[in-house]
Formats: sequence, structure tokens, C-alpha cells
Amino acid sequence: MDYLSLIKKPIDHDLSDFIRLFDESLSHTDGLLSDTLQHIRKRGGKRMRPILTLLVAKNYGEVNSTTQQAALGLELLHTASLVHDDVVDESTERRGQPSVNASFNNKVAVLVGDYILSTALYHVSLTSNDEIITSLAQLGRTLSSGELLQMNNFREQGISEEVYYEVISKKTASLFATCAQNGALSVGASADEVNAARDFGHAIGMIFQIRDDIFDYFDSKEIGKPTGNDMAEGKLTLPIIYALKNYGYDSMLNLARKVKNGSINHDEIAVLVDFAKERGGIDYAEQKMNEFSEKAQQYIDFHVKQSEVREALSNYLSFVALRDK
Repeated sequence: MDYLSLIKKPIDHDLSDFIRLFDESLSHTDGLLSDTLQHIRKRGGKRMRPILTLLVAKNYGEVNSTTQQAALGLELLHTASLVHDDVVDESTERRGQPSVNASFNNKVAVLVGDYILSTALYHVSLTSNDEIITSLAQLGRTLSSGELLQMNNFREQGISEEVYYEVISKKTASLFATCAQNGALSVGASADEVNAARDFGHAIGMIFQIRDDIFDYFDSKEIGKPTGNDMAEGKLTLPIIYALKNYGYDSMLNLARKVKNGSINHDEIAVLVDFAKERGGIDYAEQKMNEFSEKAQQYIDFHVKQSEVREALSNYLSFVALRDK
């Protein structure tokens, strides 16, 4: 099923306007800055976050300039965070293309990330909506604190499902939550409607990240990362956390500690990946995704009145939960 076409149907024209604004915001005449921004624009992406903002706005009213500027500010903040994350993680690839730090260098990546972040602040200021401006500032703080929490978690020897949820809530779900919240705010939705939209976005973000983490247990060229890449970077995600918590043999716990201290090798990662699969880690992660999906579906059932938007958001939820890359 072509979920993306169905998702975009109610906002097709609005999304085209957004993409034009996004490309314009990442254009410049200066040589090095121009080259770097062009490199970033080429990555494109599915625009799942601005689509969510536009659809939620459409649910409560009509997409307007405030909606577009709010969506643009959020997408630019997200883009800046990815540029900076690649420097922190020493990543050489992003969406199948060389990362900014790999194509240029770390100094350029940090400075261009700062430029994009400032551009995000400029565009969100054009909303003239204090709640939207405050939400973007708070989101920036939350994303950064999530990165630091994850880094601290690397150093801790404990293995906690609760800390895992806290990390992905801050690093991923907070962004989706703010997208949905600001979509509602941009068209003057009530406080209850804004809160309901935010909870919906948060559930979507949790599903999105758990699905991403499941990918790491399967080798696929489409996904663009090798099996066990998260563990190679020191991350223990939900499938292996579940297996360790419920079937934590000393040998496997010792390997998990090697993940955390960065001394694990490829063969040892393969052992942990197989262990997680054999002990039901993937099934458990999918069960948790289903729980968040039920919460998200309740929002669609009770808060989305327009049939076209309801269908689009239902397909959005299905796409996030069932996507294969």
C-alpha cells in the first residue's frame, strides 16, 4: 500500500508550500555555506514531522502561515540536531549519503548546524505566537538533555527499560509531540485539544523510535546500517534489554557491559543480536509498539472529525508502525 500518498492527500498543496519554504530557508549565496546547505537539501526525506504538523492543523482548522512557520522552525531545529549528532557520534553517513562532517569537516558541520538552528529560531519567531516560540525553545533543551542522558547511560553499568523509554521520549518522541502540539496551536485549538494532540504526537514518536531500534537486529541495505550498529555505538535498545532482564545469563550480561564500555567486537554483537531474537526481544518490542499504537488510535477515534484527515492520520500511524526502513 502506498501509505505516503494517502497520508499527504489532504495537505498536498500545503506540503508543496512547506518544501518550497524549507528549500528557500536553506539557500545562501556564500560559497562554503551555500555548498553545505545544498548538500543538506539533497537529503530530502519523507517530511514525516512537518506532515504531522500540517495534518493536525487541518484537523482543527485550515493550514495558515503560522502553521507553515511553526512546521519550518521545527524541521530546521531537527535538521540542525542531526548535523550536530553526526559530529558527536562521529558518523560518516546520513540517509545513505555522506554526512556533513564527512563531506566537509567537524568545524564546518558545527558552524552550519548553528546557522540552521538560528534560522529555525528566526522562522518560529515569525509565528508571533508565544506558546509556539516557547515550545521550540523547550524542545531544543529536551533534545540536548536526551543526548546527554544517553551518553551518561553508556557509562552506567545498569540496564534499565525505564531509562530507555526516557531517552527515546526526549530524543525522538518530544519532537513528534511538539509537531502535533504546534499544529493545533497554530489554528487556535483549545487547551484540551492541544494537549490531546501533543499526547498523540508523543505516542507516534515512541512507535517511530522503537521501530527504528528493531531495524538494528536485521541486516538490510534499504535501512542503510549494518546489524548491531546501535550496539557498536554503545546503545542497548529494547529487544536486548528485555532479553537481558528476563534471561540474563552471566555471559550475556558480560557482553552487554562490553557494549556499554565500547570494547565489544562484531562477533560478540552477533551473539547478542541472536540472543535477543531467540528470547523474544523483537516480539516484546512490537508488543510495546502496539500499546503506543492503541493510545494514538484513541486520539484519531475521538478527536479527528474530518474523514479525510482521519484516514490520513490512520495511514500515518500504520506507516510509522509497519515501515521497513
